[in-house]
Amino acid sequence: MKLELDTDRMIAEIEDGIGWVIYNSPKRLNAISLEMTEALPLIFDTFEERDDVRVVVIRGAGERAFVSGADISEFEKNRSSEESRRIFDEKGKIAAARVDALSKPIIAMIRGYCIGGGLMTALRADIRIAAEDAQFGIPAARLGLGYGYGGGAALVNLVGPAAANEILFSARRFSADEALRMGLVNRVVAASALEASVVDLARSIADNAPLTVRAAKFAIRECVRDPEARDLDEAARLVEACFRSEDYTEGRRAFMEKRRPAFRGR
Repeated sequence: MKLELDTDRMIAEIEDGIGWVIYNSPKRLNAISLEMTEALPLIFDTFEERDDVRVVVIRGAGERAFVSGADISEFEKNRSSEESRRIFDEKGKIAAARVDALSKPIIAMIRGYCIGGGLMTALRADIRIAAEDAQFGIPAARLGLGYGYGGGAALVNLVGPAAANEILFSARRFSADEALRMGLVNRVVAASALEASVVDLARSIADNAPLTVRAAKFAIRECVRDPEARDLDEAARLVEACFRSEDYTEGRRAFMEKRRPAFRGR
């Protein structure tokens, strides 16, 4: 099933429990345009609502880039004045909030360039799988761009302050192996095996109990928040919902009967 969007620069599809989000501008190395950003809330709201989406995969079209950063050709139009930057930033915040609010796991499937805003897109995923040809970096210091607290905090939470310092201060590109060593990605595979590896992982997640996966994602996300802001009551409620679910009964029965469970998210 393909979602109807107001732009052809984003593709959203649902297949076998996987929601696909595809940045579709390969000639521009999938650089993020305003219309791409505006499409994200509809995509992620739809995926949140649909029971047939168990896990989401974000990727770039073509073989050269995941997302190469912001579309700089739009800066003069959309980011040249204080007012235009405010509007642009507000739309970006809305899109980011919708992605962050998704209760289902997100996998970033990274091939080629994963630069600037592309790296921030990957950081919003729960799991990052990279091809050997992937390149990572944040070139803000070479462009004179201000880099906000939110992006910096996400980077520090993942790789720690020392690695974040090098990424932001040097503005250089890092190889997939370097990204793996610093904890920026979960796994590096051959480019030819990337899609199969991601699909295999996504399907294994989709086959698991949705309520359990949701509770685990919520708890993990709360762990990296400030202690005062953690919603431990909601984390406990989600765990209790698992034990009260039909899936808990199904999981026990399937184990005893030595068969594959059929989870329904209820």
